[in-house]
Amino acid sequence: MHCLYNISIHLFGLSIRVASLFSPKAKEWVKGRKHYFRQIPKSNSKPVLWFHCASLGEFDMAIPVMNELRASHPNHTILVTFFSPSGMQHYHKRTHPADLVLYLPLDTPKNAHRFVSHFKPEKAFFVKYEFWANYLDALKNSGAKVFSICTLLRPDHRFFRWYGGFFRRALRNFDHFYVQNESTRTLLHSIGIQQVTITGDTRYDKVIETREKQEANPRIDEFLQGEQAIIFGSTWLEDEVIILPWVEAHPSIKCIIAPHNIDAAHVQSLQKSFGDRCVRFTEKHTEDCQVLILDTIGHLSSAYGSAKIAYVGGGFSGKLHNILEPAVYGIPVIFGPKFNRFPEAQQSIDAGIGFSVSDTKSFSETITDVTNRLSEIKIEADALIQQNAGAARRIAEHQRLNYPVQFSHSS
Repeated sequence: MHCLYNISIHLFGLSIRVASLFSPKAKEWVKGRKHYFRQIPKSNSKPVLWFHCASLGEFDMAIPVMNELRASHPNHTILVTFFSPSGMQHYHKRTHPADLVLYLPLDTPKNAHRFVSHFKPEKAFFVKYEFWANYLDALKNSGAKVFSICTLLRPDHRFFRWYGGFFRRALRNFDHFYVQNESTRTLLHSIGIQQVTITGDTRYDKVIETREKQEANPRIDEFLQGEQAIIFGSTWLEDEVIILPWVEAHPSIKCIIAPHNIDAAHVQSLQKSFGDRCVRFTEKHTEDCQVLILDTIGHLSSAYGSAKIAYVGGGFSGKLHNILEPAVYGIPVIFGPKFNRFPEAQQSIDAGIGFSVSDTKSFSETITDVTNRLSEIKIEADALIQQNAGAARRIAEHQRLNYPVQFSHSS
């Protein structure tokens, strides 16, 4: 099975190279790994704590843990790797303690051995769904301690299938799992993995930090002119089909739309829908407008602080974006019907602050309902956030007591 896995990894790399002829994202993926081992910095004498994230969302999960470990280990090097170009392209827009940020080379035995031998991490933290078999083998062979943080598993994952023996063995390379919920712990126990602690979702810590550090955005303040907006965050086309008719039918209500896809053609299409009632964030304007389109990355999480209601996209494709970013401001959060892979969505529904809709009619009815209960929802939202805060602290405390960092590393 290991042989088949390695063949599949090589085929995946080949497919990305073919796709790079047509896809800018795939092209960036290939470019970022070109002559990789010739370009990475030389190792130094400081011990290394390595965090691997698939993309920007997982990076947000890792930041609170990195902050905790930086505070207790100021002389360590924090290394971060990304699999996706979106992580590499936008991580610098976050406040973070990472010392070195790189792409992760393809998970071949040779790459894994060279990478681990080069950086010699004392500890490695893989975030949420990241389980690369050859890197896990290389880390264990090197003597490093290996952890999974914010782990979230479902019964349909390959580890729990009849053919999942190889992948189950890969999981046994982890020294400990810090999981989000009881169901993940139960699944791991079912395959004989006992080294599991429920610590929760560190994104609750991250959104609290973002809220506390929020600064005024003059461009958004200029648009709002003292009003509160309904914000539509990270919308996909399926979301926009539902929400745009409502926005068009309510011209007196200020709205901010932050599309997931901000390429020029899509933004122009959105802007055309509203004509002179709409302006882009990157445009200068003096006229009163109903709709502001955020055609840049990095302003949405703080913009939620100016909202009275939020709609979060991705819920019609099963790729729901971060609903905690608006929830931390004590506002109702609306999203599409496909949210079963996101436990925080069900938590928000159970708490009375999250609302799933399936069409324009149910969206409109939900807007009417929550508008009449904003004060009540704020109390419930604040309680939900506080009840789930502290995951990063719990991980750091468990690390301190059970896996103290050694200071024997040398280059």
